[in-house]
Amino acid sequence: MGTLLLIRHGRTPANVQGILAGRAPGVQLDEVGVDSATLLGHRVQALDVAHVVVSPLERTVQTGELIFTNSVPITKEPGLLECDYGLWQGRLLSELSLEPEWKIVQERPDEMVFPQGESMQAMSDRAVKSIRDWDKKLSNDHGDAVIWAAVSHGDVIKAICADALGISLRNFQRLLIDPASVSVIHYGESGVSVSKLNDTGESWIGKLKEKSTAPTLGGQSGKEQS
Repeated sequence: MGTLLLIRHGRTPANVQGILAGRAPGVQLDEVGVDSATLLGHRVQALDVAHVVVSPLERTVQTGELIFTNSVPITKEPGLLECDYGLWQGRLLSELSLEPEWKIVQERPDEMVFPQGESMQAMSDRAVKSIRDWDKKLSNDHGDAVIWAAVSHGDVIKAICADALGISLRNFQRLLIDPASVSVIHYGESGVSVSKLNDTGESWIGKLKEKSTAPTLGGQSGKEQS
């Protein structure tokens, strides 16, 4: 089976402002997001990536195009869409942290259903299925040594990584996924392995010097990428 480069989109103004962007249209990368995606493109260009699938939202499509330019086929995949946060979409995370449901998001995310939105379990189920279906298809098309990529959102990537690591969705908040980070998952007949998690190149060294807060929503690490 294949090797997956699982990439979170680059930084956006919503990340900086602490807004839960969700599926809102028109959210694109800021200057830092563009630069980090471009730099990541230089890092992965030595790899023979067969195909890229991206969440259909602007920020993920933009990230995929910046990283892989026109050298790799790119397909929009609805299964990798950001979680539907319903009435929480577009609100400040600082305000959402005061909602009664916030404790459920942090401690029992597998039980969380966003008001007029999606449950985190449904988000996880459709994202994991999408990734496993694409890996099977691309492995059949290109062989078991295929390397492919998927560009998605923080919570979606956390759910996919949790599945690969054998971590329950209830505990997936233990994982941190930063903007423009890469996680590497190897799917095989005998099981799944993870060889890299939340890699941000050399910038992770500087991040260790910053004050960190608890994970929130959207894959936020509590630290803004600079």
